[in-house]
Amino acid sequence: MAREIRHIFVMTGAGVSAPSGIQTFRGSDGLWNGHKVEEVATPWAFEENPNRVHEFYNDRRDDMRSKKPNAAHLALGRLYEATCGMSSETELDIDCTLITQNIDDLHERGGVEQLVHMHGDIYSRRCVDCWHIEEHRGNTSVGDMCPHCSGKIRPHIVWFGESPFGMEGINLCLEKCDLFVSIGTSGLVAPACNFVEIAKENGAQTLEFNLERTAISHHFDECVLGDVTDTVPQWIDRLIEENKTKHDAEKPF
Repeated sequence: MAREIRHIFVMTGAGVSAPSGIQTFRGSDGLWNGHKVEEVATPWAFEENPNRVHEFYNDRRDDMRSKKPNAAHLALGRLYEATCGMSSETELDIDCTLITQNIDDLHERGGVEQLVHMHGDIYSRRCVDCWHIEEHRGNTSVGDMCPHCSGKIRPHIVWFGESPFGMEGINLCLEKCDLFVSIGTSGLVAPACNFVEIAKENGAQTLEFNLERTAISHHFDECVLGDVTDTVPQWIDRLIEENKTKHDAEKPF
């Protein structure tokens, strides 16, 4: 018998933001074209040429400002509202944890107020010495200094060779989730590529949404292929309706 769904763990990757016009990491038209990864996305690149790194992320920030949440982001916003008690029309007896590998703010603008950016946030910066983190939506430069210790400021991004953020909490949620959902991820980046196996080991159902099969699709109980702006809203609307009916049925007269 399938495990009753009380906690959903949703992980999103570049494929959920690609329909909004944000280029994906991989592919012939990937964001890194024209830039070697080691020149802009490693700690040693920042040490060697901080100007280039700052300019690269300033350009990314400028590009992202014009992008808008798509139907998948908005659907996940509806799920968030329904599972955290914010919706005036629907309240589900389900917890939902949302983790993203993306550094854009399209989930927030789509209605998700609380999520973990495991690879960082393009609109935050931090001190390399004391780790003071602050929101910053403008450009950054080598002249920027930490207001607390006068240390150097860098983008609050997880670069190659660095550990993702929030892993302790992520692992706890993977252990207790009943349904693990991956949306628009490549299945090639560790440790995220291992999440489905951890969830399955703890008895969770697993579901993947993507344009095409990935390197880890065989680990999922079900793979839904197609445009996530179509498939994800359909799934979430159905999930909300099915569990809303059940939740309403359990209410006393």
